[in-house]
Amino acid sequence: MSKQKDWGFAECSSSYVTVDKEGGLRHVPRHKYKAKPCELDGIRFASRLEARYYAQQKLRIAAGEIVFSLRQVPFHLPGNTRYVCDFLEFHADGSVHVVDTKGVETAAFKRAKKQVEAIYPIEIEVVKKA
Repeated sequence: MSKQKDWGFAECSSSYVTVDKEGGLRHVPRHKYKAKPCELDGIRFASRLEARYYAQQKLRIAAGEIVFSLRQVPFHLPGNTRYVCDFLEFHADGSVHVVDTKGVETAAFKRAKKQVEAIYPIEIEVVKKA
């Protein structure tokens, strides 16, 4: 009798199966807020919204509106915690923008956003799913 894994589909609708590089099946849990990771230009993004914003950002860099940008920039907070923004943009007019893409604004994000804005002289721009 062959050994088969019980993937538990009846009990767990928050998962799916995908085929790995070796051709075997692999159980992958779904994201709590249904964000789907994707890859663009060899960069892995946590969501399609973040990848789309990156694509728009590349066009704005080519147009000269943005000089350059950084991804996943940490801001250190009291209590040995940190907040990581999705993008830190440096614009041609000398301004700096902190951008975070969110499909769902959680209470934890709102608290961290308030804390970062209170400690650092910045304002976080939130790009939401349309």
